Amino acid sequence: MRFAVNDKCIACGLCEAVCPEVFSLDGDKAQAKQEDITGSVKEGALEAMHGCPVAAIEEKD
Repeated sequence: MRFAVNDKCIACGLCEAVCPEVFSLDGDKAQAKQEDITGSVKEGALEAMHGCPVAAIEEKD
């Protein structure tokens, strides 16, 4: 599973705090690593996605 951050991102930092293995802040927008995410890291990324206050994180297959 892969993740992407869309233009709704407000750079609040929640995703990076919850799952720094996948998400990082780059200026005024978070970025998601472009590799396949599995296992416990995937669970952290899903937690970040569901916790995003503006629903800016999307799942990509």
